[in-house]
Amino acid sequence: MKKVFSSLKRIFFSKNKKGKESTNSIDSSDSLSNKISVTNNNRVGLNNSNNSLNNNIPNNKIEKTEEEKMETQEKNKFLNDILTKDYKEVINEDLETKLNNNDEPIRDAETEKMIEDYYCVECEDQPATLYCEQCLDNYCEVCYQNQHRKGKLRKKHTFKQLEANEKINQNVPLNENAINLIKSEPDINLDEINFDVSKSIFTSSDLQEVGNWYIERTKYIPLRLTYEERKYLRLLEATLNVSEYTDKIDIIVYSSRAKRIVNQIKEFCSILSGLVLSADYHEGQRLFENKSFEDNEEFFQTIFEIGRRYKITTPEKMPDYGKLIYLLQDSQIEEIKDMLGFNCCTPLKTVYSFLEKRKNGIDLLQDNIIAVATQEILPNNKSRKQIQKEIKIKENAIEHLANKYANEELSKEEIKRCLYSIGDNHAYLRANRDPCSKMINYLTTYFSPNKIEPNFSLAIQMGKNTSRLTHNHEKQYNYVLQSLTLWKEIAYEMYKLWTLAEEDLLSENNIYRLRDTGQGLNRVQSAPRVSRTMQSILYKAQCDIGYWVGSSVIHLGDHNVPNAFMFIDKYTQVSSILNPICICLEHLDELYNDKGINSYIDREFGGLEKLKKTILADFFKYAFNGSGADNFFDAGSCIDGRLTSAWHWCSQIEKKPFFPIFLLTGFVGFNGTG
Repeated sequence: MKKVFSSLKRIFFSKNKKGKESTNSIDSSDSLSNKISVTNNNRVGLNNSNNSLNNNIPNNKIEKTEEEKMETQEKNKFLNDILTKDYKEVINEDLETKLNNNDEPIRDAETEKMIEDYYCVECEDQPATLYCEQCLDNYCEVCYQNQHRKGKLRKKHTFKQLEANEKINQNVPLNENAINLIKSEPDINLDEINFDVSKSIFTSSDLQEVGNWYIERTKYIPLRLTYEERKYLRLLEATLNVSEYTDKIDIIVYSSRAKRIVNQIKEFCSILSGLVLSADYHEGQRLFENKSFEDNEEFFQTIFEIGRRYKITTPEKMPDYGKLIYLLQDSQIEEIKDMLGFNCCTPLKTVYSFLEKRKNGIDLLQDNIIAVATQEILPNNKSRKQIQKEIKIKENAIEHLANKYANEELSKEEIKRCLYSIGDNHAYLRANRDPCSKMINYLTTYFSPNKIEPNFSLAIQMGKNTSRLTHNHEKQYNYVLQSLTLWKEIAYEMYKLWTLAEEDLLSENNIYRLRDTGQGLNRVQSAPRVSRTMQSILYKAQCDIGYWVGSSVIHLGDHNVPNAFMFIDKYTQVSSILNPICICLEHLDELYNDKGINSYIDREFGGLEKLKKTILADFFKYAFNGSGADNFFDAGSCIDGRLTSAWHWCSQIEKKPFFPIFLLTGFVGFNGTG
């Protein structure tokens, strides 16, 4: 296509140079070239335009030789052929409509073949320079590095350097191993699939009727953001980044607090309005021209709700969420609401609330196939063919549900959006609940409450190695087990806890007090909804364990955990503590294959298994010893004190004898990146 347009460009420019001297032109027919020439007569030159020019030019300057006439006629004929034959269909199509609808770019068969043979399979605009012998695809250097930077197996892929213009036939393996590894997947008939619920996301301990589980669960699963909503999210994040709301509100001054709050909220909304206007002038003009904040109440409610919904699904993102929730908390005070003239808050959009109002929505949640359509597909110990088959089954299940329940009130895309939102919840559970399960498995595998191995006792004593508790081996074993079990249950119910926390924070009847808690001024506020749910979670964990070691006090609404926001922030860090430890232990076997490291581990720790036990024993002893505060009430064995002790252990990791091993396995910190 580029060659055609470049040829066309050369012809146009050559015609432009000779247009003033030319007496001949393309025949005045109804051909497509004539139509284009009429609209561009200053570039191609028609009979009428040339005649008008020739009236003012001497005869000796417009005479041409027979050779020049022949050349002009050939170029005109070539131009006419290009425009009327090869690309007639392309020019007659409404290209602007296609581009606006994000349709696939128009390509002829020759262009597609050239891209397939010589260009990168990923970006399709750079020549391929590398051929992956496992993926069986051509890549440019940038795309190859990008596609193979993650994944334990992908990092080990080998590649072949391609020479200039070298062609590698598509999907032609270089050896028999590749032939056996990857085979084309046959189409899978959905009717032949056995949708076994027990093979979905459920474990053997929490199997139940699918419909009831999903109906209850989706009441707290936020709806995934759309593309348009993500645009507004970026504007909200930019506004939060420059806002100084809490710096100007949560301070002790003697001016009117209510007036300061109203001024800061209006300033925040003004900044947000300006960013919306700069991002989309027509939309901003429609929203804000000759209108007040009260007139755009729904708009501000929507943007604030988008930010809240996004934070729940991705806790590690949006670090300025605290400003947002405190701003909304202040906006719910009756006096502030009257002075503002509008309400900033609206209920969160959840999967259940979205489907509840639409026909067949609840029936969708009760369909057993939803377990297959929303389950996570993990690559652990699976062949590539098996993974591809599971993906195909999941895609078929999604399409089946979309076709079955779609109607005039609920489109296929909306159904898929709800299914993907449920899938996001499963991904969250894997990232935050599974580390607790792994640590419980390590505890039960390497240690026993009734057997003490030399040098690997879990017993702790008050006053020794920062311990504030005294437990024998068996008691400490059970204390660690019940703490990890409780953290697992909290992670499992985190979406529910977060939703209830926002309800407590944004309640009109739940007033907070600004107090010095020993860590600066904090908003101390009761959280009755979160407290009741935590009591039920604690009771469930106690029933699972059989008995309880230590205190059952849940700090909430006091100087230890001032409000529900602090509570949520505290327990979303559990995975940041446990994940780096799990990653280190999982990579030790691979690390041990190196001869130099092998000898180091044998010399310093007495072997691989002893190294693992050393790391685990140190964590199970000193991350659960009641340390982390200067008095028994702020740490100790209470529910929140257990997490405080774990953070204290993390702060001491550099002093541990096995810290070099952590570094060798890629550890960089306990801030969620390690």
